Amino acid sequence: MASAPLPLFYNGLEPLSSETHATWRVRQQDSAPFLVGQHAVPITTDEFPMVQRHMPIVFSVGEDAIPLALMGLNEGVNVFMGDDGKLTETNFYVPAYVRRYPYMLARLRPDSDELSLCFDPTSEALGAFDEGDVLFENGQPSQTTKAILDFAEQFEQAGARTQAFMNELREQELLMEGEVTIQADQNQQPFVYRGFQMINEEKLAGLRGDQLRKMSQSGMLPLLYAHLFSLSLMREIFARQVTLGKTPQPQIG
Repeated sequence: MASAPLPLFYNGLEPLSSETHATWRVRQQDSAPFLVGQHAVPITTDEFPMVQRHMPIVFSVGEDAIPLALMGLNEGVNVFMGDDGKLTETNFYVPAYVRRYPYMLARLRPDSDELSLCFDPTSEALGAFDEGDVLFENGQPSQTTKAILDFAEQFEQAGARTQAFMNELREQELLMEGEVTIQADQNQQPFVYRGFQMINEEKLAGLRGDQLRKMSQSGMLPLLYAHLFSLSLMREIFARQVTLGKTPQPQIG
């Protein structure tokens, strides 16, 4: 039986253990090499208000669509990261999915719903170092480990809220295939971006009053508009790619 594919960024998952990792420490990382060239990052609906100020929010294609923050418009391009793995922006919102790495709550046994705190063993953030914050003290999780676990739990809860949000979008049939055309030069073919989903504004406007009221009361409606407003940032991302010399060849629509 094939094992499930690992999530984005993760090369493996190992449970954090007070026995195996009793003397391990975690040290602060000043770069994120795993993010270089990553053009789309999963986000939760909790993050829409912050993300929409910096990046376009779109939805992946397929049945199990999820919200994504675009850090570039093309595969292999991240306009906010230098080749050294460091952000080129100040006051930039880094998605929680990125900040959670290399940790994750994972189900170790298929017959159990219990989640265990795991980490990517290929990460250089934790190990048997001489410096850094200890992970365990007297066989018990340290304050550092408790904070890591707390963040991972909050992320799981936000993920559940995001899943409910996506279920509602599917139920209301509000998602449509997305397409953005950017005309960089009047003498060139336009750049046409597809391969994502977005909210169908016509369907949204056509919802009954009671449906809109329900969405407004649940806090869903502002999130939809945060997504729609954020799409205007695609042209800014495109302009950054042009500046970086990472503009793709024009596509004929």
